[in-house]
Amino acid sequence: MSEEAASPSGGAGGRGRQKDKLPPIVTASLTPATAPAGGERGPKIQFPTFNSFISTITQKQEGIGSPTRVVLANVKHVRELPPINPDVRQKKRISIEILPPEMKAPFPPEPVLPICTKTVKEFQEDVEKAKISGDWKIVHAFYSTTFDSFLEMNAAFKRDASAPFNTVDDPGINVEFTNCVYETLLNTPQDIQKTVLKGIINSLLREWKGPRTKDDLRAYFLLVQNPQFTSTSTYVIYAHLLRQTATLSEADLHFLVHWFKKLPQRRFKQLVERLLQFVSLRLFPAKPDDLPPMAKCTWWIPSATRVLALLNAANSLANPPIIPFMDFYNSTLDHIDLMEEYHIWQCYGNSHRFSFCQFPFILSLAAKKIIIQRDSEQQMITVARQSLVDKVCRRQKPDMNMLFLNIRVRRLHLVNDSLDELTRKRADLKKKLKVTFVGEAGLDMGGLTKEWFLLLIRQIFQPDYGMFVFQRDSRFHWFSSFKCGSYSEFRLVGALMGLAVYNSITLDVRFPPCCYKKLLSPPVVPCDQNATVGVASLTLDDLCQLMPELGHGLLALLNYKGNIEKDFCSTFQVFQEEFGIIKSYTLKPGGDKIPVTNQNRQEYVQLYVDFLLNKSIYKQFAAFYYGFHSVCASNALMLLLPEEVEILVCGSPELDIYALQKITQYEGYSKIDPTVRYFWDVVFGFSLELQKQLLHFTTGSDRVPVGGLADLSFKITKVDVPTDWLPVAHTCFNQLCLPPYKNKKELKHKLMIAISNAEGFGLE
Repeated sequence: MSEEAASPSGGAGGRGRQKDKLPPIVTASLTPATAPAGGERGPKIQFPTFNSFISTITQKQEGIGSPTRVVLANVKHVRELPPINPDVRQKKRISIEILPPEMKAPFPPEPVLPICTKTVKEFQEDVEKAKISGDWKIVHAFYSTTFDSFLEMNAAFKRDASAPFNTVDDPGINVEFTNCVYETLLNTPQDIQKTVLKGIINSLLREWKGPRTKDDLRAYFLLVQNPQFTSTSTYVIYAHLLRQTATLSEADLHFLVHWFKKLPQRRFKQLVERLLQFVSLRLFPAKPDDLPPMAKCTWWIPSATRVLALLNAANSLANPPIIPFMDFYNSTLDHIDLMEEYHIWQCYGNSHRFSFCQFPFILSLAAKKIIIQRDSEQQMITVARQSLVDKVCRRQKPDMNMLFLNIRVRRLHLVNDSLDELTRKRADLKKKLKVTFVGEAGLDMGGLTKEWFLLLIRQIFQPDYGMFVFQRDSRFHWFSSFKCGSYSEFRLVGALMGLAVYNSITLDVRFPPCCYKKLLSPPVVPCDQNATVGVASLTLDDLCQLMPELGHGLLALLNYKGNIEKDFCSTFQVFQEEFGIIKSYTLKPGGDKIPVTNQNRQEYVQLYVDFLLNKSIYKQFAAFYYGFHSVCASNALMLLLPEEVEILVCGSPELDIYALQKITQYEGYSKIDPTVRYFWDVVFGFSLELQKQLLHFTTGSDRVPVGGLADLSFKITKVDVPTDWLPVAHTCFNQLCLPPYKNKKELKHKLMIAISNAEGFGLE
């Protein structure tokens, strides 16, 4: 889908979390995600008229008894919205000024700020009386007055109508009263709901002169929360509201982002869901005749997406986030031409040609995986074609093996052989992977490739191997800070992770979240070979996830009430043990002579975190970074959050055991056999931890692929062995071999032993 954007504003998914300013990826101006190339500006599109939908607002009211839904139809002779282009407004003002004095209308006096004395209790009493008596005049008058102008809205909903409330920290809204008014609105008679919409139209039709005030911003902030905009009959009004909101100045958007951050979680989620629904129904309307033709409102979706970007920025600023980042996914977009969106983004970049890839937070991980896979496949085809052309040019006979990355390894020399093969065939890393174990007959249909990954990862992450340190408190692996002559094996691990993503293999690796932040720092390898890579802005929270005990100790230092210099006698110097020798490192020049005090402890903690997670392992991680990007070098990585990279590499931690049952295949059994029924009865009774152990036992990983369990092949096979045997798993083929146990108790006992004690390719 391709649309012309109506505004220079744009947005991208927020990744950072800062308190005083917007994250670097999602600025207050909502600049679109950077792409490799720029393009020409798209044509500006004028507002469509309101003539197509306002009729029912001025139609004769059909009674005010019972609440009904608003249904809007066509009406004529309603003036259009004025253009929002500042040049157009300027021309209009000049044309008025040159009129003769006798033709000029006097300017109206400045409006007097209304004073609203209605309280929540009084409003609720009015509503109750109206429900009992059937006389809604008082309630109707309140809604009619309140939504007639931005001034009236501020008077009604501000906690203090005379207070300015002009800071980012407080929108000044009476949240309880706002919730009460909006929740009541949908249960009022139809004429009241039409009156509110008519008032909103009048407010949007106002011709703006000069910059918006904070009261204007507050009115936009209130209007986008209106629950009436859930109905498609209000979408024309909603679209114009979103457009005016999206085209506010950078400073105004900054205020809105911080105000959105103050919303209660329930209201915030409703806003997100309403906007996602608006985008979905504009793309795929249930009744196309209910909405204007797409050709006449190409600005609808860009405007809605930019307002969503404001909410995403607010969510990123909040710590912890208000809602999970997955709640911004719009799964409807999985069904559009994603590669067309990707190519538009690559070709036009930050220009005014709209693409959903400018706003990656709205694309589901499944959609991003499709883009990455197809981009990878295209790269594979390109590399394979070039190899074929080179062969022909040299007048050599083409060989099918030249189309693949063929890895030949010996089991007894797995790491060294793999390192040699990947180093020697670096130019072939973007080809389809095929693995052969020397001396073994077998055709790689996916099983050998998975086995190679499993064996290699398990061997490399062994503590005795010395490359990674296992943190028992967090159960994460981290890079060893020991200095060594060559870091090529770290490059191998990075290449393995890249190959796994490239070939859609889920790995059983346990890196902390900060690893994936570093892996995207930057997301595209810089051209300058001396550029710093793999260094991210990490915080104490990141350290607490990896090393909880040390992190909590540093947190206690920050909260210490006594005299730190006298009580701790610490300096800006840290000590590490390397091969039995204690070595010291200064956190800043002359740090061994600078005491840690109450005044500089924040700096000490930040430098300590940076030393542990960045500086002490820089060479190791840089090799790992280059290894990963040697395979996965793609602009598509710019679409991903660190959390999404982790899911691509390791799979999702969310497990639905009922979904697993639906996709299970059987060999020798049928789904109604007693043993199979016993098996699922037992598994459904397991705790989540035991269910994940079963998945790990059978597939080699306790995580679910990105596409869900539908993308997982899971097979239960009957083996004719005595029932005192334990179940056996072939992880390369996701196959569980189950003897025909006679009863549920026996099956549960044997299965528990198998999944609780299995380690690698045997029992502990």
